[in-house]
Amino acid sequence: MAAGERSWCLCKLLRFFYSLFFPGLIVCGTLCVCLVIVLWGIRLLLQRKKKLVSTSKNGKNQMVIAFFHPYCNAGGGGERVLWCALRALQKKVSLLLPRQECSGAISALSLSGYPEAVYVVYTGDVNVNGQQILEGAFRRFNIRLIHPVQFVFLRKRYLVEDSLYPHFTLLGQSLGSIFLGWEALMQCVPDVYIDSMGYAFTLPLFKYIGGCQVGSYVHYPTISTDMLSVVKNQNIGFNNAAFITRNPFLSKVKLIYYYLFAFIYGLVGSCSDVVMVNSSWTLNHILSLWKVGNCTNIVYPPCDVQTFLDIPLHEKKMTPGHLLVSVGQFRPEKNHPLQIRAFAKLLNKKMVESPPSLKLVLIGGCRNKDDELRVNQLRRLSEDLGIQEYVEFKINIPFDELKNYLSEATIGLHTMWNEHFGIGVVECMAAGTIILAHNSGGPKLDIVVPHEGDITGFLAESEEDYAETIAHILSMSAEKRLQIRKSARASVSRFSDQEFEVTFLSSVEKLFK
Repeated sequence: MAAGERSWCLCKLLRFFYSLFFPGLIVCGTLCVCLVIVLWGIRLLLQRKKKLVSTSKNGKNQMVIAFFHPYCNAGGGGERVLWCALRALQKKVSLLLPRQECSGAISALSLSGYPEAVYVVYTGDVNVNGQQILEGAFRRFNIRLIHPVQFVFLRKRYLVEDSLYPHFTLLGQSLGSIFLGWEALMQCVPDVYIDSMGYAFTLPLFKYIGGCQVGSYVHYPTISTDMLSVVKNQNIGFNNAAFITRNPFLSKVKLIYYYLFAFIYGLVGSCSDVVMVNSSWTLNHILSLWKVGNCTNIVYPPCDVQTFLDIPLHEKKMTPGHLLVSVGQFRPEKNHPLQIRAFAKLLNKKMVESPPSLKLVLIGGCRNKDDELRVNQLRRLSEDLGIQEYVEFKINIPFDELKNYLSEATIGLHTMWNEHFGIGVVECMAAGTIILAHNSGGPKLDIVVPHEGDITGFLAESEEDYAETIAHILSMSAEKRLQIRKSARASVSRFSDQEFEVTFLSSVEKLFK
C-alpha cells in the first residue's frame, strides 16, 4: 500500500474514532465542569455559613476548632486523647499563635485570648446529651474542661458500623465516613478540623469543600502493611476469614482489593496538613502509606500516670491470692478470648506450684450492642472452659473503681496483636502491676522496653507463652516482682499528660498560622 493510501486510511480511522468518542468526551467534560461549579458553589455557601457560626455576640470573629470523634462517649484510650487535646488547646492555645509579624486578625485573636474560640465535637452519641458526655469523661478519665464545648450530634453514625458491611468492610466504613462527614460539615463549618478517630476519608471533604485546615491524630492505620502480609501469606486473623485463607483465588482477590484500598487510603491521608501518630509502629505504617513525613510527628497518647503513681507499692497486696487484670475496650482486635484460654490453660495444667487463689478480671468499655454481644460470648467461653467462677467482667466502670482494681492486681494482661500503642499497658505499669503484653506493636517498640538496663515487664504471643509467663511471674519472689514494678514505674513518665500537651501543641501549631 502506498504512503498516500496509508495516510488516507489512518485519517479515516481517526475520524471514525473521533465520531464515536467525541459525544462521550463532550458529555464527560460538561459533567466535570458542572461538578466543579457545584462544588465551588457549595464551598461559597459553606464559607458564608462559617462566618455566621464564628461570629460572637459582640461581633468579633471566633475561630471554630472541631474534632471528629463519632464515639466520643465510648470511654477508651482514643477518647482520653480527645479530652486531653481539648483541654490542652483551651489552656494554652494562645501560645500557638505566631510571635513574629502577623495579620491583624491573628494579632487581635492573640490579644483577646483563645478561650474566645468555639470548640466543637462531632459525635454520634445521640442517646446522651452534652453534659452527660462531659460527666462521663470526668468519671472515666478524671478530666474536666475549662471552657464550654459544643456537641454536633450526627444521626448517621450507623454508616460507619462494621456490622453494616459483612463484606468489603474497610471500604464500606470508609465510604460511610464520607457521608457522616458531610452531615457534620452541613451542620458546622470549622476553621480547624482534626480527625481524632481515624476517619481519613473525611479529610479531603473538610479541606477542599469546607476550606478548613485539617489535622489527624492516628491511633491505628485503617490498613497496614501487616494486614497485607496476613492476606498475602494466607494467615487466619480477625480480619481474614478462614474460608478466604483456604481459597487461593479469593486470597488473591482480597490482596488486590487491599492494595487498591491502601493506595486510596494514602491519597486521602496525604491531604492532612498535620499528622500525629501515637507510636513508632503507627509512624512506620503512616510514613509508608501517606508519605507526608515533613508534617508527621509521634505524639504519645496521654496517660494519667500520676494518679496511678500515687498508689504506694507496699500497699499493693492487701488481699490473699493473685488478681490478673485486663484493661481494654471489648473490641474483636483486643483478642480477649486469648486471655481466657491462657488463663484456663494455667489453671488446668496447674503450672503454679500450690496455686494460690487466682482470679481474672476483664475491665473495658462497651460502645454498642456488638460489643455487648462479644462480652456475652466471652462469658460463654469461660463457662465452656469450666473457669467461670474465676473470671469476672467489669463494664464501663468509674475511674476510681478501675484504680482500685489496678492497685490490687499482680499482673496486667494485654493480648492485642500489633496494638498501636496501649494506654492500658502504661496504666498497669504506673499502678505497679507487672505487665504481660503481646510481643508486637507499640508495647514491644515503645512501652515494655528496658529502663536503664532493667526489665519493665514481659511479652508473649501464644496461649502457651502467656500461661507459662504468668506462672513464671507468680513463682517469683515478692522482692523480684517489686524490683520490676519499680523499673516499670520509673519508665512511664514520658507518657504523662504534661508530655502530651507539649508535643500535641507543638505539632498542631501549623494549623493556626
